[in-house]
Amino acid sequence: MEFKELVRATRSYRRYKQTPITEETLRELVDLARLAASGSNLQPLKYALSCDVDTNAKVFPCLIWAGYLEDWPGPVEGERPMGYITVLLDKSITDYAGCDHGIASQNIVLGAMERGIGACIIKAVKRDELAPILDIPEQYEILHVIALGEPNEEVILEPVGPGGDIRYYRDADGGHHVPKRELEDIVL
Repeated sequence: MEFKELVRATRSYRRYKQTPITEETLRELVDLARLAASGSNLQPLKYALSCDVDTNAKVFPCLIWAGYLEDWPGPVEGERPMGYITVLLDKSITDYAGCDHGIASQNIVLGAMERGIGACIIKAVKRDELAPILDIPEQYEILHVIALGEPNEEVILEPVGPGGDIRYYRDADGGHHVPKRELEDIVL
C-alpha cells in the first residue's frame, strides 16, 4: 500500500471483529513508537499492553467513546477492541510529554493499519480506574489509550459541508462519516 493510501486508511475505528491480537503484535507496534522522534531525545514514554480477554473487559469501561455520537456508549459486546496500548509519561524523566505521544501514537496506528489492524486513540479515559487494572505505578501518567482490532465498520472521508460542520456521524447503514477540510482551506 502506498503511504498516502495507508494514511487515508488509518482512521479512528470504533467497531471491531473479534480477531485475537497477540502480545507480540502489540510489542512490534510499540517498537515502532520507540523509534519515533522525541523532544531533547528524552524518550519519556512507556507503554502498558493488554490483549488478554479478561483484562480487556476491565479496560473497556474506563474508556469514553465518540464524543460527537452522544447516544452511543461505544462498541457492543462482539465489536470491542481485542488489544489496548496505554501510553504513559514516565514522570521520573520529565513532567512534560510535549508532542512525543502524538508522534509515537501515529507510528503505532500506521503500523497497525499496515497489518490490517484498526485503531482509535482515546484521550477520554477514567485514569483513576484504569491505573490499578493495569498495575500502573504512580510515577507514570496515563496520557491516552490506543484501542486496537480488525475493523468492522466503514469509515467514509468526505469534504466539510458548506456550513463548516466537522462533526463525524453515522448514517442509517452504520457507515461512519468523517468530514475533512480541503487542502486549499488549510494552507495559508
